[in-house]
Amino acid sequence: MATSAPALPAADERRRPHQVLLVLLLACASFALTQTLVIPALPVIATELQASPSATSWVLTGFLLSASVATPIVGKLGDVYGRGRVLTAVLTVFALGSAVNALAPTIEVLIAGRVLQGVAGGVFPLAFGVVRDTSPSDKVPGHLALLSAVFGIGGGIGLPMSGVIVDHTDIAWLFWLGLFAAAPAAVAAHQLIPSSPSAVRVGIDWFGALLLSAALASMLLGVSRGEQWGWTSPTTVALIAGGLVLAVVWIKVESRIDEPLIQLSLLRERAVAATNLTACLIGMAMFSSFLLIPQFAQTPAQAGYGFGFSVTASGLLLVPSAIVQIVVGPLAGRLGVRIGFRRVLAIGTLSCTASFLVLAIAHSSPWQFVIAGMLLGGGICFAFASMANLVVAAAPAAQVGIATGINTVVRTVGGAFGAAVATAILAAHVIGATGLPSEGAYTAAFVFSSIIGLAATGAALLIPTRVESSATPDVETRAQSAS
Repeated sequence: MATSAPALPAADERRRPHQVLLVLLLACASFALTQTLVIPALPVIATELQASPSATSWVLTGFLLSASVATPIVGKLGDVYGRGRVLTAVLTVFALGSAVNALAPTIEVLIAGRVLQGVAGGVFPLAFGVVRDTSPSDKVPGHLALLSAVFGIGGGIGLPMSGVIVDHTDIAWLFWLGLFAAAPAAVAAHQLIPSSPSAVRVGIDWFGALLLSAALASMLLGVSRGEQWGWTSPTTVALIAGGLVLAVVWIKVESRIDEPLIQLSLLRERAVAATNLTACLIGMAMFSSFLLIPQFAQTPAQAGYGFGFSVTASGLLLVPSAIVQIVVGPLAGRLGVRIGFRRVLAIGTLSCTASFLVLAIAHSSPWQFVIAGMLLGGGICFAFASMANLVVAAAPAAQVGIATGINTVVRTVGGAFGAAVATAILAAHVIGATGLPSEGAYTAAFVFSSIIGLAATGAALLIPTRVESSATPDVETRAQSAS
């Protein structure tokens, strides 16, 4: 494959690293908020657009599928054609999708706009690559940590913000916010972020991209719709099994061509493989919390548990988690440099585990959810910051975008599985004719999430210890696999 060692950014490209970081934070925040902003508003959207709940659910499913397919491809395009140029294009598409959504007269148009918005899933791998290319070497770990924290912060803020919008204004503002964030970010990205690719331009394996997209879309569609269609239904089984088969075919194809979408040897490297496994498991735990905590809080007290909170009040339970991430974000990078990102990753996964154990044991008062949310926020921040630094350190410059893109997608796939399992647990334990899950169902779901957190800790400890020294301010140092 025709690649060359990455050239250091020119001096004029390093003049304004802080301005570049602000642009990247705004770009990532616009996508992260959009992930969860619509979730509490789905019933209102269905009413206003006179759509069925099944059709309205595609507002979330279509976005998820689009983001999962686009993320690795956009990361690869950034590696080849220049991350600044591709980031500008992606943000422009996202802004267009936001405008379509805000003005959508029907549910079909709204779903189409959400698919356009999902393309912005690629902002995270692009942002990681831009940081590696433009930030001073001693700032790279901290900048990567801040960008990683935005993913969780967006989720924590998006839910309560959605409630405020739904309760006090028009639902169109759920989407105008995305436009107002993405449009200026696109202009600033065009002006501030260098567009030159970091390696000699190579061809893009479009057939491999198509296979990977089909595999991801098939699996995620089966998982995200499994509860509605039935987990043993022919459609669900065919989609999940078909996605796994396509993934195997993709691996076979990639191993036989000269210029694959990503070097499979990189994915097989112990550091990258263990980090991706950890990402999948953390995604499962995190997204289950986005489902469980608000739903528990909104349950009427007459059920024998729950607080009878409104949509807005239940979302506010996640705000302390977001605040902790804002505080911890800058510390995660410095701590990783000091003690190693493998250890910080393990600390993060253990903190997530502790969060769900707290909720499994004690969930009778809102303050217990606040404490658990703070543990979860700190754990997510440590985990995401560590994974970004470990993957960026392990990947060659020409593969940073696609490598971090796949790590992001793996986390999304894990999130889809986590939400599906949590939903299945709640649906299996319903109180009589009320249709409400039992308190024991929530306890079981919290225990499940804590077990997933422990498994994530085990996966983090599989990362070779020598990799800890590779994810340091010397970003030109490559991670070496331990035998």
